[in-house]
Amino acid sequence: MVVYRVRVATGPYFLAGTLDSISVTLVGTNAESPKQLLDHIGRDFTPGAVHKYKVNSSCELGELLLVRLHKERYSFFPKDSWYCSYITVTDPSGVVTCFPCYQWIEGYCTVELRPGTGKIICHDSLPLLLDHRKKELRDRQECYRWKIYAPGFPRIVDVNSFEEMESDRKFALTKMTPSADQGSRSGNRYLPGFSSKIDIPSLLHMDPNIRYSFTKTASLLYNAIPASLGMKLRGLLDRKGSWKKLDDIRKIFWCHKTPTSEYVTEHWKEDHFFGYQYLNGVNPVMIHRLSSLPSNFPITDPMVAPSLGPSTCLQAELEKGSIFLADYWILGDTPVGQLNGRPQYVAAPLCLLWLNPQGVLLPLAIQLSQTPGPDSPIFLPSDSEWDWLLAKTWVRNSEFLIHENNTHFLCTHLLCEAFAMATLRQLPLCHPIYKLLLPHTRYTLQVNTIARATLLNPEGLVDKVTSIGRPGLLYLMSAGLAHLTYTMFCLPDNLKARGVQCIPNYYYRDDGMKIWEAIENFVNEIVNCYYPSDIFVQGDSELQAWVGEIFTQAFLGRKSSGFPSCLSTTEELVKFLTAIIFNCSAQHAAVNSGQHDFGAWMPNAPSSMRNPPPQTKGTTTLKTYLDTIPEVNITCNNLLLFWLVSQEPKDQRPLGTYPDEHFTEEVPRQSIAAFQNHLAQISKDIQNRNKTLALPYTYLDPPLIENSVSI
Repeated sequence: MVVYRVRVATGPYFLAGTLDSISVTLVGTNAESPKQLLDHIGRDFTPGAVHKYKVNSSCELGELLLVRLHKERYSFFPKDSWYCSYITVTDPSGVVTCFPCYQWIEGYCTVELRPGTGKIICHDSLPLLLDHRKKELRDRQECYRWKIYAPGFPRIVDVNSFEEMESDRKFALTKMTPSADQGSRSGNRYLPGFSSKIDIPSLLHMDPNIRYSFTKTASLLYNAIPASLGMKLRGLLDRKGSWKKLDDIRKIFWCHKTPTSEYVTEHWKEDHFFGYQYLNGVNPVMIHRLSSLPSNFPITDPMVAPSLGPSTCLQAELEKGSIFLADYWILGDTPVGQLNGRPQYVAAPLCLLWLNPQGVLLPLAIQLSQTPGPDSPIFLPSDSEWDWLLAKTWVRNSEFLIHENNTHFLCTHLLCEAFAMATLRQLPLCHPIYKLLLPHTRYTLQVNTIARATLLNPEGLVDKVTSIGRPGLLYLMSAGLAHLTYTMFCLPDNLKARGVQCIPNYYYRDDGMKIWEAIENFVNEIVNCYYPSDIFVQGDSELQAWVGEIFTQAFLGRKSSGFPSCLSTTEELVKFLTAIIFNCSAQHAAVNSGQHDFGAWMPNAPSSMRNPPPQTKGTTTLKTYLDTIPEVNITCNNLLLFWLVSQEPKDQRPLGTYPDEHFTEEVPRQSIAAFQNHLAQISKDIQNRNKTLALPYTYLDPPLIENSVSI
């Protein structure tokens, strides 16, 4: 009789334990052990516990290939969920093999686990293991199905498929909880205390391995309910009409102020702060350097001479590379809706900026349409205070629309959902790229499902607070995806293409490049560990299926985008993985975390405009300004959203934090440690720099960056 020692770890989460009967079968190259019940006196498999057992076999099993976990009914107890972290098996010679699990196991089923050693498909030759890979992917593809949300959109997860999974016949990240029928859209309705509709049924179907934890759910509700209730009790969420005075806006979030939101409130009118936001605000990817003026923006030297001063001229500054443009052309054909029964308006402005000799980026001129002419004057800093302020506010409204829809939701949330889906569908658990990417997909499918149920749904929050509503959102995102390129997606290439490498005090660029390089070094070490040469990349059929599915489902097979449809070299693989991890983590933090900071003072980020763009100068007053920016209830609903999305709920995992040890070999574990040390040094440098700044830039400080898009 041969004895194998087995240790089973249960996750330290709420309700992670189980009362079900757990048995195990060990499968080796020579034989497999009999199915053996894991049972001690008292309760087994309690949250956070590691239990030890002995498994007997009539002979030595050889090299261990699989562990089969059998989860079955125990006595009269109802079936429940169990979070298994890992299993280790010590063979008679003392060799320890770790089998990572790190997943919820639902219902009565059998789960097969492989050792933690990363294996690409060409490293497997045994039919048993090859069949295991195929079955795992086949089951996951049945569970995680693609769905077309809207024409021109990246494909999304079909939550209907979760209901259809029978929990007693699926395994490996495919255990489902049966729930009510979701076929009808009648679940899109109002709930007490909410001013917009919520698609209830879509929130009832979620694989337990991708849904929010109890801690994160409770934290999200804790952030949402008091803020919403406070506004409701004060009548702000239902109060229509213009603000009586600007200072009244301060009263909305009197208890939720931050140093940055206070700075914005004090400096929002100033030109230097207007320019600063193009570098270090929530949409720091908008401007590009000009070598000549666009033909539809007829600026003359006399217009800008008061700003440039007597020692230079516009052409000289263009030749020096000091002139930049923010072009909002994409808004030109965007549909516009109504709010509170009133028509809303959108502009497609052009904003010219100048980097002065002191290194300050300042606005020089604003045209509120793409077509010059008598009805589209060019607004200048030398105009009246309210004319110039209204022109800048129109630009800030355009910033809001492009940032929220394209920079934020499209380029981080939706694309990262597609990356997560392709990873779940095309890469088995033993694949090293699956192990690398899984932490960077955590909760992404859940948060996007919540967004579609509360924000993007018909009569949802987008319809209630933005000038373009849901139809405009659908148009803007589809147009954004149609023009998105691989160059825009990769930070170093993006910065070079926009010509912004030398602008001083561009902290998003500086911090972002440091993090990009840290991720790139880490990814390079992981890739080189498992892909010794380009031939291994080319021969990895699972990897090629993964990148191919991303190309067709995320980027709709558009070759002009420049995104790869296949990978031929390790260098190409490293760049693609670096871009994915960066956008799932750092880029999302840069464009999400500051929304409350920069938007709590509503005139700095208005979600709608109630009067058309001015066609003449000299007509703007404080009253017309207040009658143009959003009404009270629109403002409050939008700021409530800003507050929620800027507060990362608990159960956080900062960039580089990998408590689930999917990699068990020494080389990748050393690479993870080196990556964490690299990020710690970056954090130290950022914190030291921020001590010298009047307005610290913290959004890319690694401890404040979440591993994944999870809020």
